[in-house]
Amino acid sequence: MTTLDFRKSSYSGQGQNCVEVAGLPRTSAIRDSKHIEAGHLSFPATEWAAFIYAARENGL
Repeated sequence: MTTLDFRKSSYSGQGQNCVEVAGLPRTSAIRDSKHIEAGHLSFPATEWAAFIYAARENGL
């Protein structure tokens, strides 16, 4: 079993709702930082990269 190394965005402040992401070679795992016990969702790394690109392009 692989231990995931989750990290928050440097834009996240203390006490704010945010997501954390852990990267693997072919997958990105996403979880809610306030409810880590709920587990995570996994997406193919290419889909996560497309989401990040779209968010940046749209000023999110």
